[in-house]
Amino acid sequence: MQILLLKKKNLLTEASFVRQNYEKWQKIELMIDDKLFTTPDEISEGYTDIMADLAFARTHFPDSRIVGYLNHLALAVHNSVYQHHPGRWRHVVHYWTHDIPLAVYENRKALLAALVVFVVGYLIGVGSTLGDASFPELILGRDYMEVTEENIQAGEPMGIYGSQPHTSMFLCITLNNLNVAFYVFVMGVFTSIFTGIFLLKNAIIIGAFHAFFFQRGLLGSCLLATMLHGTLELSSIVIAGGAGFVLGNGWLFPGTYSRTRSFLVAGRHSIKLLVSTIPIFIVAAFIEGFLTRYTHIGNAFRLLVIFGSAAFIVFYYVLLPIKRHRDVSPR
Repeated sequence: MQILLLKKKNLLTEASFVRQNYEKWQKIELMIDDKLFTTPDEISEGYTDIMADLAFARTHFPDSRIVGYLNHLALAVHNSVYQHHPGRWRHVVHYWTHDIPLAVYENRKALLAALVVFVVGYLIGVGSTLGDASFPELILGRDYMEVTEENIQAGEPMGIYGSQPHTSMFLCITLNNLNVAFYVFVMGVFTSIFTGIFLLKNAIIIGAFHAFFFQRGLLGSCLLATMLHGTLELSSIVIAGGAGFVLGNGWLFPGTYSRTRSFLVAGRHSIKLLVSTIPIFIVAAFIEGFLTRYTHIGNAFRLLVIFGSAAFIVFYYVLLPIKRHRDVSPR
């Protein structure tokens, strides 16, 4: 291996390095995509080759785009190596603790873009409501706002959360949340622009809702109730939006791939992001169906749930992806 690297160092320019290895890299990409007819030994050998090429590129062409490409390919091969290890439960655990966090890291820019779009939409909703008190009615509907006004007058501003039986509300919310996540994701098929519009619209609704309660001096009680479940729910919507961006960008910006191949690769990445939101949506729906309605429970308990949910999101979607990336990156 050292002799090979010395030869490359003496003889190869960046262009000749790419020309000499590009066909090999393409074959490794195909092995990753075609696991059914690829043996574990072939994947392991491909991983060794990619790591050697990545180490060489980082040493001699540190500012080149080829470093990013090889790093991305090395992560993909790394995942495939683990996926060929026996043991169903081990594979499941590895999928949730390694594969998904690595997918999050690889697509962090799309997730950040989704967060930015959501924040912009939220601010639009807040600003529009503060500028025009009738705006929430346009967004949320007259019937919903009338019921909310009645609850406020009755001294139960969050009373709408107790309007249905626990179990039926939990099931309805779960299905609705999953439907929203799937919809914002599928919009990426029609380019990421549509995902952005859908994400923006939902954020405007949330912003208008919060501003409505702010105008009535009830923002604190509103946030304590809605963010009890909303911390997980809204985070998951943003992540689903990021998955939609990944899917749409795979179609819009194929790079060195063909458009179809780029879309398929993006699809595999984005599905991992979407799948990661499913259990979070279910937990959020459980909280909303069984806990949010109890607006008189202690604020300490509600803050514990809110901050605990936020800590989980930061750990799983920020800290763990960074750690997994460092674990598989050559030093």
